[in-house]
Amino acid sequence: MAALFKKRKKTMSERPNVSPEAPERDQTTDPQGNPLGPASEAASGHRTDDSDKALAGESELEHLKAELDVQKTEHQALHDKYVRLFAEFDNFRKRTAKERLDLVQTAGAETLRSVLPVLDDLKRAMANNEQVEDLNSVKEGFGLIDHKLRTILQAQGLQPMESHGKPFDPDWHEAITKAPAPSDDLKGKVIDVLEDGYTLHGKVLRYAKVVVGE
Repeated sequence: MAALFKKRKKTMSERPNVSPEAPERDQTTDPQGNPLGPASEAASGHRTDDSDKALAGESELEHLKAELDVQKTEHQALHDKYVRLFAEFDNFRKRTAKERLDLVQTAGAETLRSVLPVLDDLKRAMANNEQVEDLNSVKEGFGLIDHKLRTILQAQGLQPMESHGKPFDPDWHEAITKAPAPSDDLKGKVIDVLEDGYTLHGKVLRYAKVVVGE
């Protein structure tokens, strides 16, 4: 009996010692519940940074698109304004040119209208010449017509040049030829006028054709 007890006791002593269950340590886990080591945690941090950068990039892209839309709108507005101003300027230019042409034509019409009475006088004078025997009356009639015509033209700003005996001036005269001067004081001066010159409102309308003494 004692031997059996000893044997059983030996058997119990031969059993391996079982240590108490160690407490579980807190570990960071992934979404599937798997524990994450240092490398896994670093990778997760990188993914978070990349996601933040992607969101920031998308936000910047949206901002740039919005600015581009604003620039396009402003550009279109400026283009429309330019087209409108160009059209208005072109219309103004055409209108001004037409008004200038109308003014010139109207001024010419007024001048011609004022000369018509002279044409009527010439027509009557030519008709009466066949019946008039007194040449003095004919000369007097034509003298009156000439005076009337000059008066009308002077009222329009036309003035004859006084060239005879004046020093030759290329701004007013056109020298047709030269001739010996009758006296020393006429050298370089106009000694004969072949065709009268005229000014219109102070500007040369036609140069006087003259002979210059030498």
